Amino acid sequence: MLRFMRRIYLDCNASTPLAPEAAEAMRAEMERGFGNPSSTHWAGRPARTAVERSRSEVAALLGCQPHEIVFTSGGSEANNHALKGVFFARRGRPTQIITTAVEHPAIQAPCAFLERLGAVITRLPVDATGRIDPDDLRRAITPATALISVMHANNEVGTIQPIAECARIAREHGVLFHSDAAQSVGKIPTRVDELGVDLLTLAGHKFHAPKGIGALFVRSGTVLEPLIHGAGHENGRRAGTESAMLAAGLGVAARLATDLAPMRRVAELRDRFRRGLIAHFGDRVVFHGHPRDVLPNTLNVSFHGALGGQVLAALDGVAASTGAACHSGKVELSPVLRAMGVAPEVGQGAVRFSLGRDTSVKDIDDVLGMLAQESWRPPAGSVPERRA
Repeated sequence: MLRFMRRIYLDCNASTPLAPEAAEAMRAEMERGFGNPSSTHWAGRPARTAVERSRSEVAALLGCQPHEIVFTSGGSEANNHALKGVFFARRGRPTQIITTAVEHPAIQAPCAFLERLGAVITRLPVDATGRIDPDDLRRAITPATALISVMHANNEVGTIQPIAECARIAREHGVLFHSDAAQSVGKIPTRVDELGVDLLTLAGHKFHAPKGIGALFVRSGTVLEPLIHGAGHENGRRAGTESAMLAAGLGVAARLATDLAPMRRVAELRDRFRRGLIAHFGDRVVFHGHPRDVLPNTLNVSFHGALGGQVLAALDGVAASTGAACHSGKVELSPVLRAMGVAPEVGQGAVRFSLGRDTSVKDIDDVLGMLAQESWRPPAGSVPERRA
């Protein structure tokens, strides 16, 4: 078997490499930004300047005002702040939150927590492409509906939801609308006024910023209970001394992310990958996600007659993710594939390849070459056959 020792990174939906420009900005703040941004003396002022400059850069990316940006520790905190902030701001009034069956665990888990506290959680189904039906959303709204949270794009299959239409329905009913845009920022347009959202989550490490920082867009006038209580940081919305270093990295990455031109090249590479798989495997591969409304970098594909883990194990040096886990001989599909109605015998062979701005033609062709060897295919009868 031909072995490729070169490392190939195709897991950008999990995390992206830190942009060199962001790293340089962070190094500069490590040296000069040691003061507390809340201090008014000579050591604190440069740190405050760095934090506010970064806030303005994130705001420019989203098309909002700087004061509408709340820095967080990442996407999970931002999601928790949006959901719990709305719930606790209602002071015990009946509360319904509408979300979808394919959200990230950073939405699903806090929803389950709030459910235990008395919230009514309505989870909208999706079709075979992973999209919700806006009419289902309209029918689900009740007088107690306080918040609708629908992810902008799915992290596993890349399907893009009809956010603008859903947000319009929410406005018609006077309901707040939140979108987890962790996967879409830096890949497709995420201007908050175009989307019509009241709250929007971003995670720095998904678009070449450092881990440990994210942001929540909070439209002016939106009332949220703080998730973290303490001193009056972030205009009283999130206690905790800001990190000028992390903020600097996020701000630079946000500035770079405003240029979406590189994603056209990424989409071309994604399509090259897809064509190569079809050329070699034909109907032995099944693609998951929407055929058109999908992230330009994401390809989720099932290999018939194999487990996703077996495929990845044979791709020496290639970083990617599977869509199913094997426990005690039983294959367990991800909740996303299950919600899309993917049959277990198909979904067990799912692999998510998520390309990035640094992915090359050689990367794609090398992975296709490794897959074409089919050394990963198990002996006949060792895995269930796909039913017709």
